Amino acid sequence: MFDDYLNRLNEISPLSEETRVLLTENIKSQQFKKGEFILNYGETCKHIYFVNKGFIRIFYYKNGVDITEWFASEKHFFFSISSYFNETPSKLIIEVIEDSEIIMHSKADFEKLRNSNIEITNLYIELFSKSLIGSQKRMESIQFETAKERYKSLLEQKPSILKKVPLQFIATFLGITKETLSRIRTKNLFF
Repeated sequence: MFDDYLNRLNEISPLSEETRVLLTENIKSQQFKKGEFILNYGETCKHIYFVNKGFIRIFYYKNGVDITEWFASEKHFFFSISSYFNETPSKLIIEVIEDSEIIMHSKADFEKLRNSNIEITNLYIELFSKSLIGSQKRMESIQFETAKERYKSLLEQKPSILKKVPLQFIATFLGITKETLSRIRTKNLFF
């Protein structure tokens, strides 16, 4: 049941069989239906999540409008970074876009294991390094790429996204209006 999760972790940082067993003993799986929330505004993020099956959207509310921050597809990790590390209420909301199976590893358990197992310490460092790099790439994309380039990159990285989410979510993720996204798509400016 947890093979994909453990294999993905092993890709990030090598894990012995003993460490895989330790991790398995400290994770749980939960089913979520389309439209359910994994994390609501104001809740503290106490887990690192992994999409075993399904698709997730992470967003903010600002002035009555929701703004998509990230999409997590199968075999990807997600969480509210500042809430998780600072143990503060999250400004991010995590929504299930399609029926999903989510693997959850609590911060308390991860910390306990990290303090007693060097492989998990190394995994912890690698996992969060990749998260920081991803966040920086996203910021650089918003700052330095055109809307057309951001749309093209999104389609290259997540080609099935147009079938999974409404265009308004894609537009806010790209930092553009729905109308601008429609013009880009209609004129095929990204090819």
